[in-house]
Amino acid sequence: MKRLLIIFAIGSFSTLQAAEYDTIHVSDFGLRPDTRENSTLKVKEALFHAKKFSNPMLVFEKGRYDFWPQYSDEKEYFESNTTDINPKRLAILIEGFKQLVLDGNGADFLFHDRMQPVTVDNSSNIKIRNFIVDWDIPLTAQAEVMEIEDDFIVLKINKLESPYIIENDQLVFVGEGWKSGFWGVMEIERISRLIAPNTGDRGCCGRGWDQSKAEELSQGLVKIHKPFGERRPEKGNFLILRHNQRDHAGMFLFHSKNIEIENVSIFHTAGLGILSQFSENISMDRVKMIPNPAKNRYLSGHDDGFHFSNCKGQINVTNCEFAALMDDPINIHGTSVRIIKKVNDKTLRCRFMHHQTVGLQWTREGEKIGFIQSKSMETISFGVVDQFEPWSKTDFDVSFKEGIPSEIHEGDALENLTWTPDAHISDNKFMSCRARGVLVSTPGKVVIERNYFESSGSAILIAGDANNWYETGAVKDVTIQGNVFAAPCLTSMYQFSEAIISIFPEIPDMQMAKSPYHKNIRIKDNEFHPFDYPILYAKSVDGLIFKGNKLSRSHEFEPFHSNKHTFSLEYCRNVEVSDNEFFGDILGKNARLTGMKKRDISMDKNQHIQMEFIKP
Repeated sequence: MKRLLIIFAIGSFSTLQAAEYDTIHVSDFGLRPDTRENSTLKVKEALFHAKKFSNPMLVFEKGRYDFWPQYSDEKEYFESNTTDINPKRLAILIEGFKQLVLDGNGADFLFHDRMQPVTVDNSSNIKIRNFIVDWDIPLTAQAEVMEIEDDFIVLKINKLESPYIIENDQLVFVGEGWKSGFWGVMEIERISRLIAPNTGDRGCCGRGWDQSKAEELSQGLVKIHKPFGERRPEKGNFLILRHNQRDHAGMFLFHSKNIEIENVSIFHTAGLGILSQFSENISMDRVKMIPNPAKNRYLSGHDDGFHFSNCKGQINVTNCEFAALMDDPINIHGTSVRIIKKVNDKTLRCRFMHHQTVGLQWTREGEKIGFIQSKSMETISFGVVDQFEPWSKTDFDVSFKEGIPSEIHEGDALENLTWTPDAHISDNKFMSCRARGVLVSTPGKVVIERNYFESSGSAILIAGDANNWYETGAVKDVTIQGNVFAAPCLTSMYQFSEAIISIFPEIPDMQMAKSPYHKNIRIKDNEFHPFDYPILYAKSVDGLIFKGNKLSRSHEFEPFHSNKHTFSLEYCRNVEVSDNEFFGDILGKNARLTGMKKRDISMDKNQHIQMEFIKP
């Protein structure tokens, strides 16, 4: 162990300062790289030792380190948007630290079986950097299409990487302590590595996989008997065969603050990539969530990339890269809960409605809560929490310091407005992933700038909901500027993918809404390369600007979308569309305006956009 003086800046969260670090090498605990021994226990011992110091830095030598569940910490965590399977098995647990640097020094961290690589729990001032995360036997499989006919497909599978058996005529994958049949299929093009256009959640091979029958022709060559319709995968492309639950995150940041993650490559996960939950001030810089190029993998993470659930403070995501994820690269949202009973004048019994969001300590004394009418999605009043009392994983009581508004009834919803962050997302690459690109639902200040998008669905989604997904957060201040939306954007259809930029709050009854849900969204100085009609879909926005953008027609893909309008606006107010440039034969050059009047929109006549007003 050495003491080291370093001058550093903790991201955007503090000024330059000098700190004397106590450097602890894992080799001091007998852990050497490239031995294939289980690193879990010795890393735990090194972290225990690090707690003796005020400014510890834990350093690895470069090389390979293997982590198995044996000797791992096991804890019950209710992780947002994650299947409730407990206890979680934790390879590296950083808990109760006031300061720590974990420096992998370029090491490879290889994980085995179902476990969570890194967990940060009730800690602050944590810097995690310079290593990769991967599995030798991933929890998703890939297969090359060797042959395809009307009633069968032949797949080539690397049996060392994705061991399998044929059980009851079904293809079943087996691993280190688990066995699972695949339940989802995505197709990725061999050369471009894009999600195959016009596949998405419609299915690249149709339905009925559970009725298929498999036979092994030879080692690694499997023939699956199944009728195929018009949609067939292309020979030579790769299928991502999704199996297993999303039960562990790649990293889990929990009730912690001032966290920096930099120069980390997460090539695979057992669920969400980096899940930040009830945490504050988080910075991601030069983090990659892509397929491992050294292994010629087409598969990446099992689900979302960066998932921020009920966070606050400042979120910064810079110089990161995402590809071949099986869900959205970035999702920032809160969690709304449903009112199931009025206990008394100051107390409501509430319920977590989504099965992958249960057991959260949803609020604390003194926090600000919004009362939401579920049908109109309007926040009609606010309250301050007096007490939170859980009754089960799904149900709890919230007591307020003042009385409950008389307009709030059973079936309405609450949202926690204390845990809502600002976000700055800049200079990232959003390559082709299963769903959309950036999802933001927070009333904080949001800037999305200088990013490159090839999202398979909508590049940016601004949603908001208290009826279905229960991911809430009406935006108040969003700037989308200087981005490039390349031709592969919106090549497939997913939920909420109404346009390249989709603003789609789920409001059941627009006639009940007295005012728009979202406010102040500025889309300016971006480049769009659309091959299809829809550029912008916006519902229930007050203060929407689409200005100074350049739109250049691409002929790389065939149009397919059911929305045949460049702009689709519904129930919006104070809209400006001006100073945009159109190049080539842009499809449509039209606007459909529903529930709006001419005074609601300022349209630059020089753009020659045809407007159609629709009465609801």
